[in-house]
Amino acid sequence: MAMMQRRTNVRLPPEVNRILYVRNLPYKITAEEMYDIFGKYGAIRQIRVGNTPETRGTAFVVYEDIFDAKNACDHLSGFNVCNRYLVVLYYQANRAFKRVDVDKKKEELEKVKTKYGVTTDDKK
Repeated sequence: MAMMQRRTNVRLPPEVNRILYVRNLPYKITAEEMYDIFGKYGAIRQIRVGNTPETRGTAFVVYEDIFDAKNACDHLSGFNVCNRYLVVLYYQANRAFKRVDVDKKKEELEKVKTKYGVTTDDKK
């Protein structure tokens, strides 16, 4: 009870989130190993390990409690797993979709250029 009372008075930085983004994972890590590593810091709602060529070596870990996620991020950033040091960050949606938006804008620009017959000489 005292722990819950102490937590209500704590003000966390705005980037702290229940969702952690993990990079530099070994490609052959299993879900059970992920639960073993991250489960020590609190109840986990979900773990998603990347399985496409672009997302291999990454994962998302969703905790039930924001304080458990903060504790895991603080302790596991730089943790050695199979001679690889983990990079544990808080997930930020605005950063994750920024690259997608840039690609979409370039695609729209190319459509407009072809529609109006505009050519640019990028090679000089």
